[in-house]
Amino acid sequence: MIIPMNNKNKARFVESLSKHITNLNKALKNIKLDVMTDFIHIDQAGITIVTNKVTTPLDLEIIKRYIKNTN
Repeated sequence: MIIPMNNKNKARFVESLSKHITNLNKALKNIKLDVMTDFIHIDQAGITIVTNKVTTPLDLEIIKRYIKNTN
């Protein structure tokens, strides 16, 4: 999943990267989903979230909602 972000939001997100991975995994696990976040890659366009499985629309919605709430 690729999420576009400006440089200010990316910098703020990177400061707590491991916390975000942990929180995303908790959010996915809390609703009994099998997908987990493996890692988050930061590049010029934004962030890329890599998961252990192919995501469903529900998985994507949970991840999207989490990222939106952190910004």
